[in-house]
Amino acid sequence: MSLNKYLILMTLTTIVCWSAWISVINTINPIEAGFLGFFFFYFSLLLALTGTLSVVGFFIRKIVLKEELAFRHVAVSFRQAILFSILVVGSLILQAKELLTWWNVLLFILVLTVLEFFFISFKKQSRI
Repeated sequence: MSLNKYLILMTLTTIVCWSAWISVINTINPIEAGFLGFFFFYFSLLLALTGTLSVVGFFIRKIVLKEELAFRHVAVSFRQAILFSILVVGSLILQAKELLTWWNVLLFILVLTVLEFFFISFKKQSRI
């Protein structure tokens, strides 16, 4: 798949995910929703954030790091978008359960940072 096709597909998919999230907000009553309603809310938000952050992260990397190949920017920006989206949605879930404290957020960030470092080191080891 070419880079232009990827960006167009990712942008269109992100628009669909944001539309789904807005639809969930407008149609589901949180008092009567139950597990399934909250699942759709958080999952559509996770996908929409991942798509948005991936595309924005790609363009920022392309502007700042001009010498590297574009397909490397795609992989890194997508991975980091997933991790940051998990942080945001996970924090919202913790807040909804009234479990969000500064040490939980710090622990969450630490776990995701270690996971990112694992992916970076795994990638470097596989090149050798």
